[in-house]
Amino acid sequence: MTQSTAIIIAAGRGTRMKSALPKAAHKIGGRAMLRHLVMAAEAVFDRIVVVVGPDMPALTDMAAPHAVVVQAERLGTAHAAAQAKAAFGDGIVAVFYADNPLVSATTMRMLLVRLAAGDAGLVLLGMQPPEPGRYGRLITDGGYVTRIVEYAEADEAERALGFCNAGGLAAGAAQMRGWLAQVRPDNAKGEYYLTDIVAIARAQGVKVAAVTAPYEECLGVNSRAELALAEQSFQRRARAAAIEAGVAMIAPETVFFSADTQLAEDATVGPYVVFGPGVRVAAGAEIKAFSHLEGCVVGPGALVGPYARLRPGAALGAGAHVGNFVEIKASSLGAGAKVNHLSYIGDAEIGAATNIGAGTITCNYDGTAKHRTEIGARAFIGSNTALVAPVSVGDDALVAAGSVITEDVPGGRLAIGRGRQVIKDKKSTG
Repeated sequence: MTQSTAIIIAAGRGTRMKSALPKAAHKIGGRAMLRHLVMAAEAVFDRIVVVVGPDMPALTDMAAPHAVVVQAERLGTAHAAAQAKAAFGDGIVAVFYADNPLVSATTMRMLLVRLAAGDAGLVLLGMQPPEPGRYGRLITDGGYVTRIVEYAEADEAERALGFCNAGGLAAGAAQMRGWLAQVRPDNAKGEYYLTDIVAIARAQGVKVAAVTAPYEECLGVNSRAELALAEQSFQRRARAAAIEAGVAMIAPETVFFSADTQLAEDATVGPYVVFGPGVRVAAGAEIKAFSHLEGCVVGPGALVGPYARLRPGAALGAGAHVGNFVEIKASSLGAGAKVNHLSYIGDAEIGAATNIGAGTITCNYDGTAKHRTEIGARAFIGSNTALVAPVSVGDDALVAAGSVITEDVPGGRLAIGRGRQVIKDKKSTG
């Protein structure tokens, strides 16, 4: 079986981003642009090689476990691809750009299928943008690409064409090596352009074909403004996918997803909800308006919000309730447990059917280290209670409102940790 290799060019500094981060490290949907492309390629290609700059250790980490080669001098896109030629193998090679991060596995597969048809030796990704603008145009004749013309060099008739170059391409490894070796820096910038292989291939009598990718997958990101546009595109796709999967959203245009958000069928999401990375929501759960979730698991039938915050390590059991202005961090709530009002639960384990009263906090940090609070099943914690960790409260225990609990509370017992109420006569005001 023919081996396929994806080369991802990620060596750009991203000067226009005005950032110390490499361009490919900027995030869309909470995931670095490079990771978007790598994960799509993993579903299609046998091998992945990432080309990075000499000063980009963050991208090397993001590429793992795949091979990385360094483009020591930034001499253009063909030069970048040539740095990986030793890893091309003998099968098919496709080249993608990390600043076109939203190309899907389906589109990548289209390139390989078209190449496998056998009539063309080089296949390009094309697109039909609603506003072609300054994109390079793909000039075709009889179903094949004859050349790529850059906007600045195009005449009026060519600029009127809507079929544009989207950046990706695929060919046989041996031919790709040969074409890259023939690219010359005969341009104003003195760089080696990958698009020049189209003319080289045609000069050898090789036919060049193109497949049309969805425009929103082909958005290039070279500035903060373009990053924002790509984020909008990603969010539209994520919302549509969630609705298609059976998620109910009252105002989908106000909901923001991360690339790894998982929502089960019959989950409900209210307006202005934000899903940070690492969120899983089970069937029948409801996330009410203005809640923020990150790194957490919401069990079946659980209720969150409005105005709730679930931080990393929060895990809600079936039917658990987390109400308005409640924050949960590194804590588990058992089935049916309730924390409904104005509370902070951090580094804690709350048993099934336990009720946490309004204004309760777990005091989990002593200035040096974090400590855990353990509360058993069916316990009742009165309003405005401070649980000073490490501390445990047993099953069926009751903690009186306004208590500061510094010692363990046995199961089935009542704990009161507050000053005794004193009533005195009013002083005479004369």
